[in-house]
Amino acid sequence: MSTKLPALAQWVEEVAALTRPDNIQWCDGSQQEYEGLVDLMKASGDLKELNQETHPGCYLHLSDPSDVARVEHLTFVCTEKAEDAGPNNNWMDPSEARQKMDELFEGSMEGRTLYVVPYCMGPVDSPLARCGVEITDSPYVVANMRLMTRMGSAALARIEREGSFVKGLHCTGDLDPDRRFIMHFPESLTIMSFGSGYGGNALLGKKCHALRIASYQARQEGWLAEHMLIVGIEDPQGQVSYVAAAFPSQCGKTNLAMLIPPASQEGWKVWTVGDDICWMHVGEDGQLWAINPEAGFFGVAPGTGEDTNPNALAMLDRDAIFTNVGVTSSNEPWWEGKSDERPARNWRGADYDDGAGPAAHPNSRFTVSIKRCPSYSDQAEAPQGVPISAIVFGGRRERLVPLVMEAKDWQHGVLLGASMASETTAAATGAVGVVRRDPMAMKPFCGYNFADYFAHWLTVGEKASRAPKVFHVNWFRKDENGRFMWPGFGENMRVLRWIVGRCRGEVGAQDTAIGLLPSPEDLDVTGLDLAPETLEALLSLDQAGWQQELSEIGSYLESYGERLPAELAAQQRRVAEALQA
Repeated sequence: MSTKLPALAQWVEEVAALTRPDNIQWCDGSQQEYEGLVDLMKASGDLKELNQETHPGCYLHLSDPSDVARVEHLTFVCTEKAEDAGPNNNWMDPSEARQKMDELFEGSMEGRTLYVVPYCMGPVDSPLARCGVEITDSPYVVANMRLMTRMGSAALARIEREGSFVKGLHCTGDLDPDRRFIMHFPESLTIMSFGSGYGGNALLGKKCHALRIASYQARQEGWLAEHMLIVGIEDPQGQVSYVAAAFPSQCGKTNLAMLIPPASQEGWKVWTVGDDICWMHVGEDGQLWAINPEAGFFGVAPGTGEDTNPNALAMLDRDAIFTNVGVTSSNEPWWEGKSDERPARNWRGADYDDGAGPAAHPNSRFTVSIKRCPSYSDQAEAPQGVPISAIVFGGRRERLVPLVMEAKDWQHGVLLGASMASETTAAATGAVGVVRRDPMAMKPFCGYNFADYFAHWLTVGEKASRAPKVFHVNWFRKDENGRFMWPGFGENMRVLRWIVGRCRGEVGAQDTAIGLLPSPEDLDVTGLDLAPETLEALLSLDQAGWQQELSEIGSYLESYGERLPAELAAQQRRVAEALQA
């Protein structure tokens, strides 16, 4: 297998000349190829077979301890002008970056196989999908890309028909943290990643292509590439409303994507279209239509359990790759929150010791096909996508931010998204628990200047005559004793019902300076052990606190300088003045 596309063939030849691999393998995405890769990694020790009786087709990969998360400080956006990358990105001159990367890639695949991985982000027959080719020396990457994307012959055929693709070059190198870089060149639709085998740094179809490069593509072409889940919410009458929602890592995103309504919400169902990335285009009908560009989950394992996310747990007993989890004495995968069973070995492969840290790394992962999910929606393969009724933003805030609020219009919704904040998590290197502004949950992932990104959001809203309503949620409010005030998990269905009801004009709201909030009677809390005063507090407006918040938002937006759209600044002033009044 090779290619009929001269541009692709020439690029592969150039990379091979630079990296000097022993072999070149064009990947077709077949089951036979996948099994061969697994056998190869089992022989090398890169994969360890788990209990095949209880977890058939499941394997464990243990990373180098220095290579377990995204490295935002080593991730660069390389545009000709620094201001086009913006203050939200690390910038490097493209010629300097290419020279640095070429020096690292020189001879880096000697003794290794160069894999050519053609893939499609989105259904292969969807006009909303976009294609790429990743060149890598890692069979682990190839195996994961097969689970995460539409990878292989069908993708290559589309690439050859269209003649265009995103170029991704990856080499694990020697895993030296001082020789680790992830470079993005949006203007030439190119990614270069060296020195890491970790998911987001190495599976270049994921954050690198589907967000950093695609967000740039989306701006050029007039659509949105977002760090959002997509769910269908079906009412007891069978009507389905689709919601896209943006949450930073470890803020309940995967749990919401696979939510199981509690027994009290009889007749309601949630269907999973995607858990992480959403591409939205304005249709001819003026509505936003969305696809999930991915075909699988690369989910955080710790905290995934029968009580928190039974749908996720149900799909992880076969045909999954686990990264940096612990194992039990019966050689089954284990992580904190999975069960009360004591693990036998930790994520470093050593005997488990209670005093030596968690058995599973806090950012340990599972990779599995989305079709394994019990709540999987076949609309994930719909070429036209699904129509979005609501966009939901959310973060992890212990105080101030209400349980749910609705933006007054699209422009106000862009302000809600641009100003959202959350606590940092173990998904990125650095301090954990620090509150930072994370606009649209895109801070680590937007491939260009945030000020231009905000302007693009406003433009898309102008094009969408039937734009979705915009909401903000916060499942993480705590009381003065540090206890969560809202039960969360499946009970979040009650909030989703209010959101759907607002989209259909079926439930009320109270107009406040910061947005439209439900009155206590607008939320169904039947059967919940929730004191009336707690619900009142969850839906209240702290005037002084929000005045301080709007001041901080204003300062944050001003940091983007003259490129900040005037409309966004005007929205901030409008809310601030309403609070003063």
